[in-house]
Formats: sequence, C-alpha cells, structure tokens
Amino acid sequence: MIDIKYIRDNKESVMDGLRKKKCQIDIGKLIDLDEKRRELIQRSEHLKAEQNEASKKIAKLSGAEKKDEIEKMSALKEKLSVMEDDLSGIQEEISELTRLVPNLPQDDVPEGKDEKDNVVLREVGDKTKFGFTPKDYLTIAQNLDIIDVERAGIVSGSRFGYLKNEAALLEFALTQLAFSVLLPQGFKPIVPPVMIKKEMMQGMGYADTPEDEEERYYFEKDKLYLVGTSEQSVGPMHSGEILSEQDLPVRYAAFSSCFRREAGSYGKDNKGILRVHQFDKVEMFSFCRPDDSHDEHALFLKMEEKLMQSLKIPYRVAQLCTGDLSRPSATTIDIEAWLPGQNEGKGLYREVSSTSNTTDFQSRRLNVKYRDASGKTNFVHNVNGTGVVIGRMIIAIIENYQTAEGFVNIPEVLKPWMHGIEIIKR
Repeated sequence: MIDIKYIRDNKESVMDGLRKKKCQIDIGKLIDLDEKRRELIQRSEHLKAEQNEASKKIAKLSGAEKKDEIEKMSALKEKLSVMEDDLSGIQEEISELTRLVPNLPQDDVPEGKDEKDNVVLREVGDKTKFGFTPKDYLTIAQNLDIIDVERAGIVSGSRFGYLKNEAALLEFALTQLAFSVLLPQGFKPIVPPVMIKKEMMQGMGYADTPEDEEERYYFEKDKLYLVGTSEQSVGPMHSGEILSEQDLPVRYAAFSSCFRREAGSYGKDNKGILRVHQFDKVEMFSFCRPDDSHDEHALFLKMEEKLMQSLKIPYRVAQLCTGDLSRPSATTIDIEAWLPGQNEGKGLYREVSSTSNTTDFQSRRLNVKYRDASGKTNFVHNVNGTGVVIGRMIIAIIENYQTAEGFVNIPEVLKPWMHGIEIIKR
C-alpha cells in the first residue's frame, strides 16, 4: 500500500510510476476523496467540540431553557451521525482505490512493456558444450524413470508430475544445499502454512485485481488461499507487530509447496514440469530497516548466484522492466539458467529464481513496524527471493549434466545428500 500522504504530495511522480507499470488508476479522484475525508474529519471534530460544550451547558440549565438545549443537542447528534456515515463511505472508497495502486518502480528500473524489454545485466559461466546434440530434460527423465507426467496426468490432470527415484532424492539434496548456504547468513529455517486467510493474501498484494485472482487457488467455504510462493505466508507472520530495530534484519528461509493456476500460460510449456500447478521451493524473506533494503536485495541476489555457481550451471542475470514487475515489487532481478536441451538442442535461458524489494508496500498493509532507538516506530521494508525452485533446478541439472548415453551425472556439491549415487542411469 502506498502512503496516501505520499500520493497527495507526489501526484505527478505517482502517476508516472503507474504509467510505467501499465496501471490505469484515477489518482485525481483518490486525492479528491482524501480531501473530502480530511474536511469531514475536521467538521466532525468541530461538531464534537460543540457537543461537549452543549453537554456542559445543559448540566447548568433547567426547565424550558434546558429542554431547548436538549433539542439542539439532539439535532447536533443526528447531524454528526450523518457525517460519520458519509466519512465511513468515503473511507471505504479510498481504501478500495488505494488497494488498487501497485508499488511504484524504483528510478533505476528500466522502462518497458513486458518481459521482452527486460535487461540482461551479465552472463556467468560458459554455456555447456557437448560432443553430441543434447536432449531435453523430459526425454532423458522419462527414459531414466525419474519424472512421470503421464501417471500424474491420470491422477491429477495436466501440469502435474511425479518426481521419482533419483529425482526425489535431488529435491531434498537441493533443499539441504540451499539451507547450507543460507543458514550461515542468519536465515532462520521455517516450514510455513500453505493456506492463508484472504486478508493476509490481500495484505501481501496478491489478490487485488481479477488478474491476481485468476492465478490463485481459493477455497470459498474456508475463506483460504493456497500460496503461490511461501513469501505469501511468511510475510504476514509479524502482522500487527512492532519489531525491535536491534533484531533487524529478520531473515527466513522457508521450504513449502506452492500452487499456481498458471492462468496466463495456456498453450505454453504444457509438457513436463517446467510450468506446473504444484511445485516445491526454498524461499528467502527479510524484514529490514528501510535504509538497508537495497543492500538486503543485493545480498539475496548474491545468495542466488552462489547457489547457481556451486551447482556449476551457466546462467544470466536480468533486471525486469517496469511492465514486467509484480504489483508488490519496486524492483526485481531474475536469474535464468542455461538449458542446453531446449529449442531442439540449441539451448535457451529460462528463469529459475528471482529476488524483489517490495519496500514498505506489504508492511503498510499488514502493519508491520519496528521501533528505533529514539522510540519512534516506522514500517519495515520487505525483501524476498528464491533460494531454489526445485523442479526447474532439477531440469537445469538434467540438461547440463547429461551424458551421451542419456545418463545424468550428479553435481559434486549435491553428492553428500545423494546416498552414494553419483550418476543416474538405468
């Protein structure tokens, strides 16, 4: 949520930010409503003062004079009640409009329409080369019996898959690797709920528009959402709390299953486990001081790159343009792994992780603050990032570590958790 005072004082820059994010919201109407709200508050406070004075006066009167004042008092009370109803209606309208305002992009975010306008910052590692035409992960995985989408289709429908045998072991090896990298940096391990209340999903900024709702799994009877990322259940953990400045940053490394409808991806990546309705991942999340969120965001990116480098998977780093940012994000950087078996063996980059600074957008909605040394309270900033998204990282391992025989070598860094398995073969 954007501070209404900031919107009022920075109308032009807010409108420019909305333009960059391709959002059409009547900011003029919002400011006018806020002006009416402030006028009504001022007038109601004046009427309340009159009411208090009238009460004192009535106490000293008697007879007809007292009766007249009581009638005036009654009229004043009725007028105040109408005003408070008007104020309540205006406040509700302001809240609805404000909820539609996304976080504004930071000044250094490149302007663009969609993912085609994202900016590649750097490429890291040489693209994997083979003495043969590399196969795509699904062909290899099915031959090795480690991913089964056919039986998953019978049981659950499209966009589901079974991870089997060595692929199942890879899931937990990748999870252990992520924790081994993150815990020394002060991240607290956590397994959060995967269902959250409606007000919490709205507080995180992921259920504001019809487009948002299309992506969510929502249980009407229970008023609960399935999370699309554990960010959505970790962020509300401290809702309504005031944290101590000396405890910041508070960092969590959360493992959970995630659920997405993939509503906007019909016809894309239908086969395999690249784009599925259910997947597991380790997510990073931080509550930090506003002055520290830029550095915290840089740390999250550093952790993501450290994980990629430990797996020796080539990747590139891309900054999302304004039109590709999520509603809560002020800036987002993606990591895209090189998948040599895609594009008929020619290879291409695919996103495997991202990290975002949502500033105080979510903390304002959820009322998460910290108290500084002077005793003043301020809203925290939130930073989130993917530690490892299991399915896509398994894809990257299969394609980059495949052999001419159709086997898959296990990355050296994962071997301690693979129960002696060094190569996947049948």
